[in-house]
Amino acid sequence: MNGKRDYEEMGFMTRAIHLGYDAQEENGAVNAPVYMTSTYSFDTMAEAEAVFAGESDRYVYGRQHNPTQALLEKRLASLEGAEAGLVTGTGMGAICSTMMTLLQAGDEIISHHTIYSTASTYLDDGLPGLGIGVKKVDLTNPEEFAAALTAKTRLVYFESPVNPSGEVLDIRAIADRARADGLLVVVDSTFASPALQQPISLGTDLVIHSLTKYINGHGDILGGAVLGSAELIDKIRTKGMRYMTGSSLSPMSCFLVLRGLKTLKIRMRQHGESALQIAGWLEQHPAVSTVCYPFLPSHPQHDLAHRQMSAGSGMLSFELRSGFDGATQMIDGLHLIGKAVSLGDTESLITHPAALVEARQRIDPSARLARGVSRAMIRLSVGLEDVEDIWADLENSLDRLV
Repeated sequence: MNGKRDYEEMGFMTRAIHLGYDAQEENGAVNAPVYMTSTYSFDTMAEAEAVFAGESDRYVYGRQHNPTQALLEKRLASLEGAEAGLVTGTGMGAICSTMMTLLQAGDEIISHHTIYSTASTYLDDGLPGLGIGVKKVDLTNPEEFAAALTAKTRLVYFESPVNPSGEVLDIRAIADRARADGLLVVVDSTFASPALQQPISLGTDLVIHSLTKYINGHGDILGGAVLGSAELIDKIRTKGMRYMTGSSLSPMSCFLVLRGLKTLKIRMRQHGESALQIAGWLEQHPAVSTVCYPFLPSHPQHDLAHRQMSAGSGMLSFELRSGFDGATQMIDGLHLIGKAVSLGDTESLITHPAALVEARQRIDPSARLARGVSRAMIRLSVGLEDVEDIWADLENSLDRLV
């Protein structure tokens, strides 16, 4: 192979490790350097004026762009099958920057009824405060979708797999319906990561990730990303992120996410293999009433999951026959699995959404469980510990409920 390598034509893991970086251009450093600077200088005012006139793409100020950010964005876009990407300080930074760019007072958005709780609150309270209408419907039901459409509808937003249940939505079917009405389609693919699912290939305009979760994978940074066409990403960078949220991802956090990307596909493979085993064992336990993991052969969404994902992630949910009280008792009896609200870490983590919502109601009486989330539902993020050890912790606590 002569000259520079064309990594764009290579496999997922090769691109995750090498794309966009030439060590010999950086003194032979195998890992890309971290550009710890807030601003960039110019030799002449003419050079600065060219940037502000849109005639140059040189770096100016860290809130808008940074070389470490640019490398991460290039790799994420390639892995997602997108033209361009933008990384942000948090996953909510990506969501808010996107919505505040694409929507304005008088517009409306249609969302699936169940999404990440903080994003749900933003749709319920944040956007209406800006004069933007929000309609939450069951996007698996074409009649509900059609009934929600108005001349003001601009965008459809949903997750697949869905937080917290882990169920999957038919991305292509929803995107086709939305596109037929001239709407933009934005999907949060955090539960899958680009190692398992590429929604743009299924017809969406933009894909959002919380980099905090699987893509970084080590539970040590906060971050977000939005990926799509160069035109849309440029708008979100220069409007929503630059002027409205200011949600820029630090160079050091970018470096850590770049590190996480190098092992993403391997980690997702193990997360999925372990989660499938755990889901199967849960399905057989007498204390468990239901298990939602679409890659279980018994799950009604098994065929759909296989059509749009290469494998399952580490996310699943289940319900106990003993309901809300049993869920609290079971979680309190765990020792290896962490009781925490995040997901996608190397450590297994578990949470009881209803317990947290009901606790929240003490200071916010309007807090409610999303449609489709029962008081008995438990969300489990299966980590990278030995699967037998994860199951032993679960089984020991579940056995006390029988």
